[in-house]
Amino acid sequence: MHAVVFAYHDVGVNCLSALLNAGIQVDLVVTHQDDPNENVWFGSVEKLCQEKKISYITPSANELDALLPKFQAIAPDYIFSFYYRHMIPEQILACAKIAALNMHGSLLPKYRGRAPVNWAILHGETETGATLHVMEAKPDAGDIVGQVAVSIDPDETATDVFSKVSQAAVSVIDQALPSLLKGIVPRRANELQKGSYFGGRKPADGQIHWNQTAKQVHDLVRAVAPPYPGAFTAYEGKTMILARTSLKGPFPSKLNLGVCGIQVVDNRVFGICGDHQVVEVLEWFPASK
Repeated sequence: MHAVVFAYHDVGVNCLSALLNAGIQVDLVVTHQDDPNENVWFGSVEKLCQEKKISYITPSANELDALLPKFQAIAPDYIFSFYYRHMIPEQILACAKIAALNMHGSLLPKYRGRAPVNWAILHGETETGATLHVMEAKPDAGDIVGQVAVSIDPDETATDVFSKVSQAAVSVIDQALPSLLKGIVPRRANELQKGSYFGGRKPADGQIHWNQTAKQVHDLVRAVAPPYPGAFTAYEGKTMILARTSLKGPFPSKLNLGVCGIQVVDNRVFGICGDHQVVEVLEWFPASK
């Protein structure tokens, strides 16, 4: 079996490695150049390609259409997309003789779209996962090929959960490969009405609104904790990034639960929330750092 693989991030590294270990011939990898303005804390698909001597390219989104003849000439059995960030044009997807398949970091149909792990934590989910699905023009809407769930524990950050999802993605690939190697694509309906689509997130979306509940604030902190841009609030004229919080208590009786925002008591930092509940700030630092 021959494949063209669009890949980036840890999921890209891990799933590409799984394909190679299964004996799939990867004729070309399409990946991204790292953004110098981004905190790159994840594995490099480009480096893996160099180590394995796999041909790779790093086109911009605008350059993909012009590469159609290249993909048509390869005529792969499969096209795989593993955390590739650009929409792949339909004409390129059609170059796959058997199927074009994408790995998505949620339990589809829930959390279609961008930043699925972050959104799941932000909404207080206790479970997410990885889903391999057939690619169509509409993102994350094609039939489900395979799926593996992972837990989200109450204090885990997006990085913690993403690590689980990355491993779940490999499990999905490993489970699907015996069928895919025979040219069989297992399919079940992706029931879109049972989930929602979410857009990308910006650093400004990390602003804490202390009128929300303590759990909502805690979940926001977890969802965008560094190396993501972080949840932030103003304190004594500075913008502070909250990296870790706790709901566990016990909390000092001196706290004024009627005033939302940051209060410092006995050298401990607390946030008073709109439901008159408390989050303790275990780690924070100025945004200027």
